Amino acid sequence: MLDKIDLGRKISKEDYNKEMNDLEIRLGALQRAAKDLEIPVIIVFEGWDAAGKGTLINNLILPMDPRGFKVFTIVRPNAGERYRPFLWRFWTKIPERGRISLFDTSWYRTLYVGGKNRELSGRELSETYNDIKAFESQLTNDGYLLIKFFLHISKNEQKNRMKKLEKDKATSWRVTKKDWKHHKMYETLLTTFQRMIEHTDTENAPWTIVESTDKKFATIKIFKTLIGTLDAAILRRREEGGKADKKRPCKDTHDDRTGTSVLDKINPAQAIDDEEYKRQLKACQNRIRELEYVIYSRRIPVIILFEGWDAAGKGGNIRRLTRKMDPRGYEVIPVSAPNDTEKAHHYLWRFWNKIPKAGHIAIFDRTWYGRVLVERVEGFCTEDEWKRAYKEINEMERHIVNFGTVLVKFWLQIDKDEQMRRFRERETVPYKKWKLTDEDWRNREKWDLYKQAVDEMLYRTSTSYAPWTIVESNSKKYARIKTLDTVITGIDRLL
Repeated sequence: MLDKIDLGRKISKEDYNKEMNDLEIRLGALQRAAKDLEIPVIIVFEGWDAAGKGTLINNLILPMDPRGFKVFTIVRPNAGERYRPFLWRFWTKIPERGRISLFDTSWYRTLYVGGKNRELSGRELSETYNDIKAFESQLTNDGYLLIKFFLHISKNEQKNRMKKLEKDKATSWRVTKKDWKHHKMYETLLTTFQRMIEHTDTENAPWTIVESTDKKFATIKIFKTLIGTLDAAILRRREEGGKADKKRPCKDTHDDRTGTSVLDKINPAQAIDDEEYKRQLKACQNRIRELEYVIYSRRIPVIILFEGWDAAGKGGNIRRLTRKMDPRGYEVIPVSAPNDTEKAHHYLWRFWNKIPKAGHIAIFDRTWYGRVLVERVEGFCTEDEWKRAYKEINEMERHIVNFGTVLVKFWLQIDKDEQMRRFRERETVPYKKWKLTDEDWRNREKWDLYKQAVDEMLYRTSTSYAPWTIVESNSKKYARIKTLDTVITGIDRLL
């Protein structure tokens, strides 16, 4: 495919100057329109060394309002990036709605830079392609505009440009021994690039091959492609009525295909006697303290998720879990309603920002499952959005687990009578009053709707690599022991 591209395409200086004036004005207007309509844009530049990525990016941003975009140059990952799943550093860089992010190389770098240093195994390659396509699909399904350019030049053109750079003292530093080594691997990398494009050229995120021998021609093609794509996206958004109101009224949206209730099969009244509780609690907490040191020394990340009914005991479980842990090695992340900055991003963005680096533990009090629970029931997202979220969450968790993360997910189950008893206790005990809110009572009124949402969540997101553990929690002591024991088992299994 790449070897069939006509790399001799050119444009005269006169025609270039004639076209560029109009294109620059048009691009500036479209950037403002995209901002007004809250359309987030991601522009990816990939291609050969010395293909002109820096120059072409600079040509593209000159007519744009610099307050509305940011350019990211992707190089070898630093320590913080290396110790997290590889998509983490890109999730943390996606733009707010109405802004533009430009990437000088991107998530695709792992495919060909990895290939330069060692041959990726078939399994690694397949998993990486799947991760990239899932990432791009999640973004474009959420309204992100993703435009991907591959800058193509011949081997001879690359050689001439590198020699020219070497001759100039101001630019000679840009050409290294490794660059020349890669140049000698041109044919091998050509196959790698072709495979990369073939596997990731999708309807929502297609590749545009840019013939880059003549930089004027390449600039015009990039401008026209970006303008055409922005134009179409803005037209679609205006036809849809501009900024979409994502709120929907609450309704019964239970999907009967999930079968009988998972929760109905659970007996939340499991119990443990006091002496046995004290003995097991001490043993579990000591073991968790030991494991915290082991995972730190072996650079194993751990993520523990807590979901459950209001007053089910999430806070108490977390306190017992962390009682003897070193506070430098873990973080408890309470999740509440998203703020304005978080709302301006993909809903998973704020959780990706909290993913721990290898060797550390993140404990989430409420999680990304809010999308298919509270946001679904309260109508804070559309039906299409929460239905799509099951697949997006499974893809995210698979990527995290494939990195080597211990992922433990808890649903704390109490019955309706026990919840009422705990609510009444909170009303009467002075130091517990702050825990009970008007929102808790409103949620209780929608118990059946939430139960349907929980059943479907457990059915669709309990996977072989990230299963749910349902904790019978009418007895707080029983629940705490089961929680601690499950965390220990999960870490021990990976070790």
